Amino acid sequence: MSTKMMQMASSLTHARPIACAAASAFINPSRLASQPPDLIKWVRREGGFVHHSIKIAYLEEDKPNGPGLGLGLVATDDIPKGSDLITLPDHIPLRFESKDGEPSTLIELARHIPEELWAMKLGVRLLQERARKGSFWWPYIGNLPETYSVPIFFPGEDIKNLQYAPLLHQVNKRCRFLLEFEKLVKNELETIKLDDHPFGGKDIDASALGWAMSAVSSRAFRLHGKKRPDGTHVDTPMMLPLIDMCNHSFAPNAEIVQENNENVLVKVIAGAEIKRDDQLELNYGRLNNDFFLMDYGFVVPSNPYDCIELKYDSGLLEAASMAAGISTPNFSTPLPWQQQILLRLNLHGENSDLKVRIGGSELVEDRLLAALRVLLSNDKEAVENHNLDTLKSIASGAPPLGPSNEAAVFRTIIALCMIALSHFPTKIMEDESVLEKTVSSTAELVVRYRIQKKSLIIDAMRDFTRRVKLLSEKEPVSAQ
Repeated sequence: MSTKMMQMASSLTHARPIACAAASAFINPSRLASQPPDLIKWVRREGGFVHHSIKIAYLEEDKPNGPGLGLGLVATDDIPKGSDLITLPDHIPLRFESKDGEPSTLIELARHIPEELWAMKLGVRLLQERARKGSFWWPYIGNLPETYSVPIFFPGEDIKNLQYAPLLHQVNKRCRFLLEFEKLVKNELETIKLDDHPFGGKDIDASALGWAMSAVSSRAFRLHGKKRPDGTHVDTPMMLPLIDMCNHSFAPNAEIVQENNENVLVKVIAGAEIKRDDQLELNYGRLNNDFFLMDYGFVVPSNPYDCIELKYDSGLLEAASMAAGISTPNFSTPLPWQQQILLRLNLHGENSDLKVRIGGSELVEDRLLAALRVLLSNDKEAVENHNLDTLKSIASGAPPLGPSNEAAVFRTIIALCMIALSHFPTKIMEDESVLEKTVSSTAELVVRYRIQKKSLIIDAMRDFTRRVKLLSEKEPVSAQ
């Protein structure tokens, strides 16, 4: 990240009117209200249901003297599987929706927000309610944290120390958007009358916008909204009070169920027996650590869905094949029939998607696997004997183009991993030594993130090395 962009990111930590405190304060962060309303009582008063054996509590990490996990939901007694835990009627979730008589300025602002930053659209609605005196949602909003431990609020040096270009690009992109959107908001609101001001005349800057976007990205759920004429539903982001205090687990004990009942929008049920003092946990999705850190502000150790992102580039592939001891001209000048397959894989031609992944549940992205198999083979007939799905599959069984081709593919992937690992300026042992010292919370999170990235690369290299050894027992390695 450039010095300019690090300054942009750091500028978002300055506390102003409707703003977010610095991320370094995220250990058990204060809530917006100094004495926040009782959220459970509010949900019940509004017609919702909360199981009598659920309470809000500060959660501690397993390690001693850890920073803690913030507020969450905990069982005060055993809860049987299948029990209703929380039920929210339709009027409690916070959505972005226009109502008759409301200022249209908010809708105009939302039109400038790209779809990929959907959290900002709901975020401006959240800011509107935060600024509104006597907001129906204040009992919920008052319980939200003052700060979020997401990279846009990290000090510049911590952002730089992420050491992973794809994530740095995303941080850069969000910071740039927030600063540009701040200017747009100020211009749009400059001549607005107070009665029509969507934020009650309060100053809205990049810090406030970043807080709102982070609040939504870390807490909102995408659920079925209004019904379309064809019977399908609009995918609608919603903030679900109390439900959004459930933490994440890939082995959750609770699950969300959306009701078709006119009065009940959504509820949470016990997907497994919940013991006393257990946290209530939902599965946020099969996400990699880039998403978890950017949107939620944490990293999942040994995340089975974590991966590294590479650009499909002939120069990179040539460097990897040379490092693997494999010589082929096909990366820079693929044959016409190979180009046709690359087109079908969307790795060649206009509007192609050149982002490919290594790691995760599939070990290597199927498009990259198929491309390497094809480019490391000169046998057009052998390739055309297989459909694209077969060429994209790494499932156990006979290699589609033979063990020699397969071993060359795997050795090239190992070399790609080595190149990716070399882009990190520190080694895992150096990172672990940093964690033994007293460092800031954001610095610790950054180090843990990059340890996980390096670990998954090393694990992938080990896996492919094992596969090469198995193949070497069948046939000598060489490009066909």
